[in-house]
Amino acid sequence: MNLLEGKICIITGGGQGIGRATALKFAEEGAKVVIAELDEKSGQATADEVNGLFVQANVGDKKSVEDLFKAVMDAYGRVDVLVNNAGILKDSTLVKMEEDQFDDVININLKGVYLCTHAAAEIMKEQGSGVILSASSVVAHNGNFGQTNYVASKTGVIGMTKVWARELGKDGIRVNAVAPGFITTDMTAQMPEKIIKMMEAKVPLKRWGNVEDVANVYCFLASDEASYITGIVLNVDGGVVV
Repeated sequence: MNLLEGKICIITGGGQGIGRATALKFAEEGAKVVIAELDEKSGQATADEVNGLFVQANVGDKKSVEDLFKAVMDAYGRVDVLVNNAGILKDSTLVKMEEDQFDDVININLKGVYLCTHAAAEIMKEQGSGVILSASSVVAHNGNFGQTNYVASKTGVIGMTKVWARELGKDGIRVNAVAPGFITTDMTAQMPEKIIKMMEAKVPLKRWGNVEDVANVYCFLASDEASYITGIVLNVDGGVVV
């Protein structure tokens, strides 16, 4: 039997990169996938690939999130898994960072996780079951040059994950986070070869990860095979944090 047979799974930022790979993996394992994506072209394309539902959504906007969950409930009547994958980067050193750069990243990467989880938790509490998974990052453990806003958001995700695991466990809801390391995506593929090699050398496994490495972990944590796992942050980083 497939790991996610018949489960209704929402993936934010599901149009590309890790989100798209997760959507493909979930569909392969029998899930009914909802792609929540701001970019209509990539979101619809991924939804078509997985024979799923596309809902255009801005996770940093409360009304947009409410509309997303209403659309899912109208279509399926339940929510079994939420993957808070949507995120943005606006890197700058502290003294050069503008207020809007800080606010924009916090709004999507942190507030967006709060808004989506808040909406999902209300539904899941009524059901008496559910899984919430959120994207953190290995930089949340040790910081990273030029990423005050991003590190703040991803560290916040870890904190919220632990709080929610404590609060929602009694309702049959599991809450976990995944912290990817150096993962090859369309965005990172544009980096200079010298930088890619330098970063690769820091990885004990001596290679960058791929989007499927992260998608496979999301799939496991979303499945009943992880039924006694909650409140953790699982690094998918080839040993970088070590």
